Amino acid sequence: MTAPWHVSEALAARYATGSAAEPDAWSLEKHVEVCGGCAARVSAAVRAGESGPVLADVRAALLETVRTGAEPHRGPAHPWPAGPHRRMGASRWARVLWAAGPALRGAWLVAVFVVVAAAMGLAYGAGFRGARPVLLAVAPVLPLVGVAVSYGRHADPMYEIGVATPSGGLRLLLTRAAAVLGVCVPVLTAAGALLPPVTGVPGAAAWLLPGLALTLAALALGSFVGCRAAALTLTGGWLLAVAGPVLGRPGATTGLAQYLAGPAAQGGWAAAAVACAGLLALRRRSFDHLETR
Repeated sequence: MTAPWHVSEALAARYATGSAAEPDAWSLEKHVEVCGGCAARVSAAVRAGESGPVLADVRAALLETVRTGAEPHRGPAHPWPAGPHRRMGASRWARVLWAAGPALRGAWLVAVFVVVAAAMGLAYGAGFRGARPVLLAVAPVLPLVGVAVSYGRHADPMYEIGVATPSGGLRLLLTRAAAVLGVCVPVLTAAGALLPPVTGVPGAAAWLLPGLALTLAALALGSFVGCRAAALTLTGGWLLAVAGPVLGRPGATTGLAQYLAGPAAQGGWAAAAVACAGLLALRRRSFDHLETR
């Protein structure tokens, strides 16, 4: 067994001055999460440096805010304040919302519901029987748009801060991709089930495996070219190769079955999802650095 690793005084000093190598800094930040002695050593080095006075002022202001906010207001006209326990709960929810990403707070979420509402309106308001195949044709790429607008320097104003945290990189990206799928899966599947069925068109859940495979492919390709470029490339490829030819010819919507239905198609998408997940695992370290594209 190897001896346990701890932060040396020299590494703590380099980290405090910002001169530590990036791999060393990442290792240190991860280690101090579970090692109190090393955390104290690094904290002492930082306080002894140029940032010490600033951090002391911030700490004093924070403690004063907590102390003041914890004091109760008496009388019915002054309700009980949001004490530390309530602020901690609010802070926890704020972190959850931040981790979910800009996609769930931006135009993409509105676009998903607009697509669903348009499909429902065409089916039940205008009597358009092709609403279900149209929705199934575009559903697999809607999560890609969500991923494109939820991660990366072009989409997230706090991207640099997120990547610099121990929970950034691939972990943050997967959290946001899961949030995107958490919206798309129930909304689009339920909408597809409510639309009138069409003979020869796959069921409402047929898009799930293709959608998952394309999302994982976007994440894996994003490790090379950036998430936005990867998502836009795969979205354009799907629309040109599948959705366009299938929906562009009258009466050809049943052609969706060859892409979405049957053991062969679903097995192929499952294999593609596993392969993309494996590539993403191999490329996981690439998300520890800032995107340059």
